[in-house]
Amino acid sequence: MGEQKRMGGRPRDAEAAGAIKAATLKLLRENGYGAVSIAAIAAEAGVARQTLYNRWNAKADLVLDALYEETGRYAAAPLTECGLSFAAQLEAFLVQVFDHLTEGGGPVRSLIAAAQEDPAFRKVFKERFVRPREQMITDILARARQCGELAADRDIGMLSAFVHGAFWYALLNDDPMDAAFAHAITTEVFRKNG
Repeated sequence: MGEQKRMGGRPRDAEAAGAIKAATLKLLRENGYGAVSIAAIAAEAGVARQTLYNRWNAKADLVLDALYEETGRYAAAPLTECGLSFAAQLEAFLVQVFDHLTEGGGPVRSLIAAAQEDPAFRKVFKERFVRPREQMITDILARARQCGELAADRDIGMLSAFVHGAFWYALLNDDPMDAAFAHAITTEVFRKNG
């Protein structure tokens, strides 16, 4: 009997977690990180505040989980495809990232702003959101160099920083991020000398 109760609770837990993450993203889009509270998220999701605290230690953890899950649907780590150049892989990955940021860039901008004001949040944001995405691009570039598509003397870390700098700058300035922008970045990264 007790086992049945536990098993019966699992779908509700998953459903509650989904509702909480959806509410979090909705409120982030509408109000920005600083104006969103745990109480507001709980009310929007139709759950008790304790339900949130049972799963997440702090608002930052919840926000980053929700954003990470959503971003993963749009810009998961690129797979190495046979016959597809690393330049094409990078460009396709950037198009996915830009599609997501164009559609849902507001929450990310509010998180960047919050990270400038709150050192503890900045640390978590860098570890859980920024660094994993940097690593995805760094991995593509490292494989490209290994396979001779990038010259052996190219600084992969710096190239990755250039890529991220270009699109963070565009995001913060609300500049267009589209396939043409992805192509321009990729062309510069993979430009041959001479």
